[in-house]
Amino acid sequence: MTRIAIGTFAGLPLTPAIATEQFVFVTGQVGSRPDGTYPDDIAEQTRGTLDKMAGLLKAAGSSMGDVVKTTVFITDLGNFPAMNAVYTTYFPHEPPARSTIGCKLVDAGALVEIEAIAIRRS
Repeated sequence: MTRIAIGTFAGLPLTPAIATEQFVFVTGQVGSRPDGTYPDDIAEQTRGTLDKMAGLLKAAGSSMGDVVKTTVFITDLGNFPAMNAVYTTYFPHEPPARSTIGCKLVDAGALVEIEAIAIRRS
């Protein structure tokens, strides 16, 4: 089975995404800006998170429409409605199976982290 690393990450022993012949596994993405800071707004962080995910999926020969499972980690369940409003725009038809977990995230500025499994088309 072929295993292709997608993206790079300096500082931690992880790969942003791994593609196989059939699937793409995207590690938890957060909505940090290029300079490493975070917006205070959960909606903006969710957009940034899902935009990063979309880029990794595209690089792996997949797309947001190919996502079959996500896991959302959120620091404050009170932010769920605002996160979900943005999330829904990225998965408007036949959304993937999803788990949502309230937790503390490793990166103190992150309000949300999302990981995914997608079908690989190419």
